[in-house]
Amino acid sequence: MKTSYLTDLTCSDCGRSFSIHEIHTFCPDCQSTLISNYNLNAVRQQVDRDEIHARPKGMWRWHEMLPVQDPENIVSLGEGDTPLLRIPRVGNELGLSNLFVKDESSNPTGSFKARGLCAAVSRAKELGVKKVIIPTAGNAGGAMAAYAARAGLQALIYMPKDTPNANIQESRIAGAEVILVEGLISDAAGMAGVKAREEGWFDVSTFKEPYRAEGKKIMGYELAEAFNWTLPDVILYPTGGGTGLVGMWKAFAEMESLGWLADVKRPRMVSVQAEGCAPIPKAFHSGASFCDFWLGAQTVASGLRVPKSFADRIILANIRESNGTAVAVSDEALINAQKKLAASEGIFAAPEGAACLAALEELVKQNWVKPDERIVIFNTGSGLKYLDAVAQ
Repeated sequence: MKTSYLTDLTCSDCGRSFSIHEIHTFCPDCQSTLISNYNLNAVRQQVDRDEIHARPKGMWRWHEMLPVQDPENIVSLGEGDTPLLRIPRVGNELGLSNLFVKDESSNPTGSFKARGLCAAVSRAKELGVKKVIIPTAGNAGGAMAAYAARAGLQALIYMPKDTPNANIQESRIAGAEVILVEGLISDAAGMAGVKAREEGWFDVSTFKEPYRAEGKKIMGYELAEAFNWTLPDVILYPTGGGTGLVGMWKAFAEMESLGWLADVKRPRMVSVQAEGCAPIPKAFHSGASFCDFWLGAQTVASGLRVPKSFADRIILANIRESNGTAVAVSDEALINAQKKLAASEGIFAAPEGAACLAALEELVKQNWVKPDERIVIFNTGSGLKYLDAVAQ
């Protein structure tokens, strides 16, 4: 059986095509993200959607729609197939009868970052990369370190000094070199970029290589399968770099083209950020097609402290195409939501995931969601990794 139906890469802006047999980062002409394309006609004819369900659990059961060509190059720690849980007590309190959480905390290294870095590191290994570098505000560093260790690759990580200690220690114990920097992830990204160019490290920053989004998009496939090949009405997603939001929207388009969806109505996508760093809501509500750099970014949700995503244009376009919206919540609101999820449903969510519940509370007040709509909030990681950031 064919492992992957990946055909080529195209620039998200100018449309230039790139070979999958070479190492690529982003488009050198317009500095834009590269998109992975698949032979969807062949997949439609040769892949049985329902047979995938019977395969051993994990992200790689969807291998035809993932980028690795040779299964020997798959570097897995058991990522994917995270639980989709109904949360009835919280739902009842909000007057919502079909509220769910997709709980990504059960992934390796405790967050959804495992999906994207698994795909990126596996593909990097396949293309002959020997050393990988990343700037991170937290969970992506630990995930990259773990998969690089598993793949036998050298890893270098740039992190803000105030990154949660759990992220720093899990990166170091996996053998990565961790350099702590003054400032934000944007400062770390600048340093990592210079290092990559000067010394030949492969940069797996968000959207600066083509394959992290491919790992994240499988969350969309899992949702469709869990809902018997229909999709939720609304998805609330905490947005730092935005890989998951863009990845899932791509997955919905792929499944629609494949004829895998029983109902092709797509969800309204809600991008959730913190008030202390909210470039997406600001740009969305002002009608802008791109984000301005957010000055003085500050929030306890370290994964949301991204002053400007490399793929801001794609994120905003996807939200608008979905008839969605963007919401910024206060740190106080997200911490209260974190406590509510834990006390009502037993889910100790990361602050970023809890922000989605806080945002949903606002949307309920605005009557933006209907009581009977099927709504999924994403908890992107374990609250245990943020013990210093939550109220005792």
